[in-house]
Amino acid sequence: MRFRVIHETRYLYNESVSLCHTIAHLTPRNLPHQEIVRSQLVIDPVPSAYGEHQDIFGNTVSYFALQLPHDHLTATAACIIEVIGEAHPVEKTSPLCWEELRDRLKDFGTPGFLECQYFMMSSPHVTLSTELASYASLSFTSKRPALEALRDLMERIHRDFSFVAGYTTVSTPLHEVLKTRKGVCSDFAHLAIGCLRSMGLAARYVSGYIETIPPPGKEKMRGADVSHAWYAVYLPDLGWLEYDPTNNVIPGNQHVTVAYGRDYSDVVPLKGVIFSSGSQQLLVSVDMQRLNAGS
Repeated sequence: MRFRVIHETRYLYNESVSLCHTIAHLTPRNLPHQEIVRSQLVIDPVPSAYGEHQDIFGNTVSYFALQLPHDHLTATAACIIEVIGEAHPVEKTSPLCWEELRDRLKDFGTPGFLECQYFMMSSPHVTLSTELASYASLSFTSKRPALEALRDLMERIHRDFSFVAGYTTVSTPLHEVLKTRKGVCSDFAHLAIGCLRSMGLAARYVSGYIETIPPPGKEKMRGADVSHAWYAVYLPDLGWLEYDPTNNVIPGNQHVTVAYGRDYSDVVPLKGVIFSSGSQQLLVSVDMQRLNAGS
């Protein structure tokens, strides 16, 4: 399945900005189940400096600087992505119970041991706690098969929590989300990651996009899509398996992956510093369109 994704971020400043330094995580990853056909990032005004590198997680990070006065900044990331498989084929199986999985992740000889260490500890948006472990323990009962427990946790979060846009911010702590049972996709991903890490497992944050389907008889609105977030869990015999608690689905060919990290702070679409005494207005739109084969 082929998609065109256009992600536009606009900052409007009420007073001139004299200097801006920004990094962006807006270039999707090439993965076994998805391939970048074309990708570009257009900055307006044209930056004085621009560069790209890969971070420690293998994400493409773009850096740019504007060193002349400007009253707006627009970053438009456009790409065509071919999704050629699923990140987590449903036929995958594992004989491990979740306790065996936890114990294997403590063994230095386990495949992926070093990589997993980044994703087993607290991070800026995910603090391990007994409260999170208590919520997770209802899914991770004694000797329960790991895949069964993982799916149950995803289903419980989808059932127990309400999606309420604007109710939380990126700084809302997990204990508040757990208390109110409200949030958005990034909150639910952070919550699941906190639960899993609190149980001794390795879980990472996944940022990207998901195709939205309009109601029957209605045309899809341009810009109606938004950035999305879900999470992945590591099993030594299967690799990273992905789960989307917001939609209660195993990510498939309607999900496009942009970046991996410990949490949102590692994969923020745009972040940086500006020199200005004024305020700013932020406008973000994402348009994800399915293309015909060969487009």
